[in-house]
Formats: sequence, structure tokens, C-alpha cells
Amino acid sequence: MTTDFQSSREALGVRLRQLRAEAGVEGKDLAARLGWQPSKVSRLQNGKQTPTPADITAWLQGVGRPDAEVELQGLRAGLEMKHRSWRRQLAGGHRARQEVAIQETAATQTIRGLEVSRVPGLFQTPEYARVIFDANAEFRGIPATTEAAVEARTRRQEALYEPGKSFRFLVCEAALYHRACPADVMAEQLDRLYNLIGLRSVELGILPFGAQLRRTAPHAFWIYDTRLVIVETISEELWLTGADDITLYERAWDWLAEAAEYGAPARRLIGRARSSLDLS
Repeated sequence: MTTDFQSSREALGVRLRQLRAEAGVEGKDLAARLGWQPSKVSRLQNGKQTPTPADITAWLQGVGRPDAEVELQGLRAGLEMKHRSWRRQLAGGHRARQEVAIQETAATQTIRGLEVSRVPGLFQTPEYARVIFDANAEFRGIPATTEAAVEARTRRQEALYEPGKSFRFLVCEAALYHRACPADVMAEQLDRLYNLIGLRSVELGILPFGAQLRRTAPHAFWIYDTRLVIVETISEELWLTGADDITLYERAWDWLAEAAEYGAPARRLIGRARSSLDLS
């Protein structure tokens, strides 16, 4: 959020200024060395402008401190982590956040995701989504704008049928059994998952109980093309745009995907979960 971002940018600026001062180089002299306007040096070291990776490399070369490259690039990468608290995002209910999800989905060609204990929102039935939204509103003590949120989530799912889009999801088998809804609602939801397998735009993999994993599934995350990763925690979402973060989550997704079951085997796992429901 803005305050955290600005504080972090100012801290980076302080470090840049320290390195310049330790080298005994005046700001105007550094600007001349780098072919910059003096105002750029001032903005960077006072936290008024975000340096690019190239700016940091040039600065360190200009003050004779290339050894500080890893440190400074790490500080800069920290600026690209955006913390979005649920308290602020959901202050008026779930509808606004669902509209954001629609916009991000529209701007993305390929979404990869991992869900550990629930069905991905893009695949949820209206009744399953309604139960999830109601429970979350009660948990967070926020207005119950459930019907508007369900309508928005259903509208977002229209993207599943848009040409050129791809949705590649991994779902832990536990999510097929974790039931925050009545059995009949869960049965309908599992039927939807079963029928989504084979949809041209959807690749659904189930991570079965007992599968050997190169890396365990730590938490849910969604990867939007190669530009954004969204990680959900109880208190906030992390919107990660740094190249290193995205690469790391892509590797985590790839490693988990190796152990997933697809096609007919995935359908068997879903069918087994459905048959375990007591619908009497």
C-alpha cells in the first residue's frame, strides 16, 4: 500500500545517499558522471522517484561500489511487493474485490493457480460461492453483499469460454473433501469440476493424497501471465510483480504440476470424493 511503499522507497533513497556520501561524491558530480540531470539524483536519494534496476547499477558504478549491487537490487525488489489488507479491500463487502478480479482476468491470457483447501473461484458454482462469501463476511464482520459478489464471480467465469485464454489449475485432493457447505451443494460443485475437465481452455490437475512432491503445497496462489502473482493470507493479499518472485512461483507451480493427475485419473479422484458424500 502507498504508505509502506513510500517508506520503503525512502529507505532505499537513504542507502543510495549514504553510498554516495561515503564515496565523497557530490550529487551534481554524480549526475555529470552518469549523464543525468541533477534533479534525478535528488529525486532518487530523497525517495521521490523509484529507481530502475539500471539506475541502481549506474549509481553504484558511479560511486565505485559495485559490490553493493545485490543489497540495493534486493531493496528495490521489496518495493514491488504490494500488501493489500482484506480489512480495507472488503470494507464495503465482497463486490468491489470481485470486480478487480474481473479486470485482472480480462487483462490476462494464461492464469495458473494452486488451491489447497477449496475450489478455485473461477470454477465455483453459485451456491458454493454463496456459502463461501457468507462465511467470510461473518468471519470478517463485513457487510454481506453476497448476491452482488456471486453475480460478479459468475460474470468473471465467462472468461472460461473466451478464445485464446488458458486456465491451468492445480487443486489439492483435500479441497474435494473440505466441506464448508451442505453435502448437496458440494455434490453439485464436484459435478461442475468433473465436467470442466475436457473444456478446451481449462487444464485441471488434482494433487492426490499420497503423491510424492518435489515441494509441498504451502498456500494458494495465482499467476497472471508472467506479470503478477497473487497470494492470499488470512489478513491480506500479496500482489507480487518482481521478476524473481514470479520466477519462484512459476517453479513452485511446475514442480507441483509434475505430481498432479489429469484427465480420466483426475475425474476418478473427483468421482471418489463425490461418492463419499452422505446425500440422504
